[in-house]
Amino acid sequence: MAHPLMPKATAVWLVENTALTFGQISAFCGLHDLEVQAIADDEVATGMQGLDPIAGGELTQEELDRCVTDSSTRLEMAKPKNPMPKARQKGARYTPVSKRQDRPDAIAWLVKSHPELSDAQISQLIGTTKPTINAIRERTHWNMTNIKPQNPIALGLCSGPDLETIVAKARKKAGIVPEEVEKPAASDSDEPIRIPKIGETLLLKGEAKADRERALEAEEVPVFAVTESTEGDGALAEVLKQAEDVFSTPAPKDNADS
Repeated sequence: MAHPLMPKATAVWLVENTALTFGQISAFCGLHDLEVQAIADDEVATGMQGLDPIAGGELTQEELDRCVTDSSTRLEMAKPKNPMPKARQKGARYTPVSKRQDRPDAIAWLVKSHPELSDAQISQLIGTTKPTINAIRERTHWNMTNIKPQNPIALGLCSGPDLETIVAKARKKAGIVPEEVEKPAASDSDEPIRIPKIGETLLLKGEAKADRERALEAEEVPVFAVTESTEGDGALAEVLKQAEDVFSTPAPKDNADS
């Protein structure tokens, strides 16, 4: 239920000038019964000037007389005679004065990047006119030499979600199917991917191979290699003794006197 514009001042006037009950006044003004009683006892709103709801067009004299006669009824607000403000219809978006010089750049970007957008959609998005859009589209604008395409989101003329929504509607209407992103092919090998531990260096396949080759080149080849075919510890000891004799025998000296 609607209430008066100034409920407490209206309650003061009704208490002073009518024979309505506290319940009727509280229901009409949206106040509590005890608050209305405190107003009548001069405990609340002392010195406040009452507001006549009849003069303000919020209540009619016939409605007041009806409720004074029957205390069980409730007051109803009168229908306003003054014209109510009309709701603003949907139209072109309002653009601040400081950003209106950037609209041609945004129009050029939209025409170039999204040719599927219609003039009405561009006008609704950044708040421009169809003649301006046609002039930029046909390159007959008076300032065409200074127009540089720029993203309207970066210029602050529209938001990202609004642009995405309008572009999606235009593409759907034009029958443009978005390109599907190709997924990477699955690996044929069944080997699980090994996750390296903390502090461990994981080499790639080529790097690991090069690392093994460098290790083999740096490895020293022994002069005498003992194979697994050697049988018994005695044979091994004999081979080692022969090698020791070879290296320990001094080379023969030439007989200089002869």
